[in-house]
Amino acid sequence: MTASAGTVTVSPIQPSEKDRHTILENVLAALKKRFYAPEKLNVDWDAAVEQHRPLIERAATTDAFEEAVSALLAELHTSHLGFFHSSASRASSRAALSASYLADDTPYGKRWIFQNVHSGGAADLAGIQPGNILLRVDGREIVPPEHPVFAMGAKTVIDFVANDDQEKTASVDVARPKGKKLHFIEPTLVESRRLNNDVGYLKVAMFPGMVGVVVANRISEAVESLDDIHKLIIDLRGNTGGGIGALRVMSLLTPNRIPVGFAIDQRRYKGNLESDKLAFPRFSRIPQGTKYLCLLGLRFAPAMMAKKPIVLETEGLGPKPFHGRIALLVDRHTASAAEMIVAFARENNLATIIGEKTAGRLLSATSVKVGKGFRLALPTGVYRTWNGSVYEGNPIEPDLPSEFEWRDRRVASTDRQLESAVDRLHKG
Repeated sequence: MTASAGTVTVSPIQPSEKDRHTILENVLAALKKRFYAPEKLNVDWDAAVEQHRPLIERAATTDAFEEAVSALLAELHTSHLGFFHSSASRASSRAALSASYLADDTPYGKRWIFQNVHSGGAADLAGIQPGNILLRVDGREIVPPEHPVFAMGAKTVIDFVANDDQEKTASVDVARPKGKKLHFIEPTLVESRRLNNDVGYLKVAMFPGMVGVVVANRISEAVESLDDIHKLIIDLRGNTGGGIGALRVMSLLTPNRIPVGFAIDQRRYKGNLESDKLAFPRFSRIPQGTKYLCLLGLRFAPAMMAKKPIVLETEGLGPKPFHGRIALLVDRHTASAAEMIVAFARENNLATIIGEKTAGRLLSATSVKVGKGFRLALPTGVYRTWNGSVYEGNPIEPDLPSEFEWRDRRVASTDRQLESAVDRLHKG
C-alpha cells in the first residue's frame, strides 16, 4: 500500500509468470472473439504476438507487464484499445488534468506544449494555460514521444515554462474519479458568451454519461442564455468525446429530424445495410431528466438484446435564428462523439468547419476482464454515418484550415482559430 496526501491506494498484486501467460492468452482470445476488425488479426499480428510474448511473460514488475501488453496492442494501430488494471494508479493528462498538448521544437528542445486547458479542470486550477511548455513531472524530464502520466490519489508537481518565459512549478492534486467518471476534477462542461451583438460562442469540453442528460440540459440552457443571436460558434477543440449527449449539439445545427448514423458490429451483421438501416430503431430524443432513463432502457432493450444497430437521429428542436450561420472549431484532439458532430455537419452541409483536422478516432468500444484484476479495452464496432462514411483512421479535414499557433498564444494570448471563425461568420 502507498499513501500520499491522506489518500491510500492499493497496488495490484504482482502476477506470476503463469498468470501473465494466462492473461495474455485471455487478451488474445477476447480480441479474436470481439475485435471489430478481424482482418487485422493476420499473420503479421501472429508474428507480433510471438515477438512481444517473451517481454510480456517475463516482465519484472506490474508496470512493465502493462507496458509490454500495451506495446503489443499498439501493433494493431487502432483507437479505443488499451490494457490496464482495475485499480489503475496512473492516468493520462487528458483525464487527470483536463488538458491536451502537442509536440514541437522549443528553446528547451523537443517538448509538449499545452494546447487545450479546459476551464475548471485540474490544469486550469493550477494556473496552466495554452502555450505553456511542459518540462518535468515530479522532477522527471518528459520529452516527446513519451507522454506524461499522473499518479492518482497523490499530488503531482509539474514544472513548466509559462507564457511570460518564466519557469514555474504547479502542484496538482489528482484525486481518484468517483463512480464511472473519466475525469478526476471534472472541468466546466459547457461555457457560453456573446462575442459581439450577434455572434454567440458555445464551448463543450466533453460529453459525460452514456445518455448525457446533464450535459444536454446544460447545452440547451447555455444557448438560451445567449438570447437573440444570429451567428453561432461551437467550440469542440480538445473534446475527446463521450456519450449520446453529443446529439444535442447536432440537433442545434438543424430544425429537422435527420438520421445521423449508427455503430455496427461488422463481424455479426450480415444483412444489407443500405436497405436494412431504414428499419433500424431510432434514438431521437435525450430525456429531460434521469428519471426517464428506465423507460428509455425498456424501449431499446429488445434491439440491444438482438444486437441490432440503433440509429441516432436529431431531435427536431425547430428553427433557430443562427441556422445556416454556424462555425465548428475543431483540432487534432476532437474525437469520438465530438467527431460524430463534425461528420454530421460535413455530411449535411450545416456548418463551416474551422481549425485542424480531427483525430480520426471513431469507434464503439467496451472493456472485458482478462484475469487478476486486469481489463482489456477494445473496439467492438465501427461507427458509420447515415451516408456510409467511416472516419476511424480518417481525420476530417476542416473547410478552413487554421493551426494552433502556440508561439502567438504565448506572446499575445491570441486565439487565431477563434478569430478565423468570427471573421468567416461576418463574411457570410
